[in-house]
Amino acid sequence: MAAAATPASVPGFSLTQPRYDQGNFSGRFKHFLDLADPRCLAPGVFFGMTLEQSAELIGKYKSNTLAPADRDVEKLWLAKKIYTAATHPDTGEVIIQPARMSGFAIYGTPIMVGMLLPNPSMASTVFWQSINQTHNALVNYNNRNASQPTPISKILQGYAAAVVASVSIAVGLNQLVKRARVSDSVRTTLSRFVPYPAVATASTCNMLLMRRMELSTGISIKDEEGNNVGISKVAAKEAIFQTAITRVVLPAPLLITPPIVMMALHRTGIFKSAPRLALPVEAVVCSLAFIFGLPLAISLFPQEGELPVGKLEPEFQNLTTKDGKPITRVFFNKGL
Repeated sequence: MAAAATPASVPGFSLTQPRYDQGNFSGRFKHFLDLADPRCLAPGVFFGMTLEQSAELIGKYKSNTLAPADRDVEKLWLAKKIYTAATHPDTGEVIIQPARMSGFAIYGTPIMVGMLLPNPSMASTVFWQSINQTHNALVNYNNRNASQPTPISKILQGYAAAVVASVSIAVGLNQLVKRARVSDSVRTTLSRFVPYPAVATASTCNMLLMRRMELSTGISIKDEEGNNVGISKVAAKEAIFQTAITRVVLPAPLLITPPIVMMALHRTGIFKSAPRLALPVEAVVCSLAFIFGLPLAISLFPQEGELPVGKLEPEFQNLTTKDGKPITRVFFNKGL
């Protein structure tokens, strides 16, 4: 069997390591800002490089067949950004646009605007919460740790439970708000904040149910060179724990910031002469919340988690590299 080609060596670029330091929040924020960049949905238009071209360039880098003109560091980082934003880190498969981090702002904004409409009817609440959890299910499935298979039945159970949870919480809170003995203005204000606890609870429930199989099967762990060293349930538990915290925090900038901004704008009276501007302005505010709030929330933890070997199962305590050196830390795809 022919030996695998050695990847090209271009100073300042790495295919296996993120561009920004993942050891601090600033570096993680920049990393996820790249992943959530809506321009990656149409990279040929905005960057002059299509997804196919980025994949071809990455392939040439791996096979060490880069042309001199392609050995530009910025060009390689751009290709990696476009490719990473559109493909799954475990499988390399292209993710459908609505389920990509880069598609969150475009596809999620109309849903968020619908959920934030003041004084919603029960039908409106059920509709928008159901649509939101359908979108969440797509995102959860396409950005999961895919090192181990997940039965479709488990995915459907997670989706159904999330829809029931979000609708139940949102409808229940809206009914409490309607029955509260407060002024109409206060009632309207309270109704705008109902989506957050509903979405935070349901999104976490959705993720836990869809990924609970990982707790019993474990997930793949790798050494510093990216070599698979086994399947660990401890790593799976850590990955799900970190993702759960992220799912609680994630809706906050998306569902709390826009109502606060819109209430402040309404108090200035700028919409009195042009009330039709309120909805498009809210859509812009929601889009900005997605573009910056999403990376902010998921930057709490690196996408690639790591654990000291000492915290893993007994069978991993004496791991060594191909050179016989002891492995002290392992890495895993946390999922998003």
